[in-house]
Amino acid sequence: MLVVVLDTNVVISGLLNETGKPAKVLDLALEGRFQLAYDDRILGEYEDVLARPELHIHSVRAQAIISYLELAGNFVNAPPLSAEGYSDPGDLPFVEVFISTNADALVTGNLRHFAPLVEKGSAVFSPAAFLKSFFPEG
Repeated sequence: MLVVVLDTNVVISGLLNETGKPAKVLDLALEGRFQLAYDDRILGEYEDVLARPELHIHSVRAQAIISYLELAGNFVNAPPLSAEGYSDPGDLPFVEVFISTNADALVTGNLRHFAPLVEKGSAVFSPAAFLKSFFPEG
């Protein structure tokens, strides 16, 4: 099965705009079309950001996504990596999970935050590029 790491911005964007590419990526994840890889730090970030009142994401919907991830996702204990080259150390958990699981893709709305991976030719995609590469049928 396809294994994917979703940056928090994709999850949030998918919930805030139900017709955009991030929403399609999130829908495919929730349909079980690929497995999400995560660790405690990623899960914690999802929970924290989904609970921000200014985003107006209903708590039941947020909890449903978290519960699905815990049930169907691929939990890992990723070893730490050097933060060298990464502009936001908060992105390291996503990098570490991506590398330790040998995931098929890391999907983000901020490609520049993952420049060291992109420069190495790793499978880091925008939501649109991910859909085009892995789900070209629609």
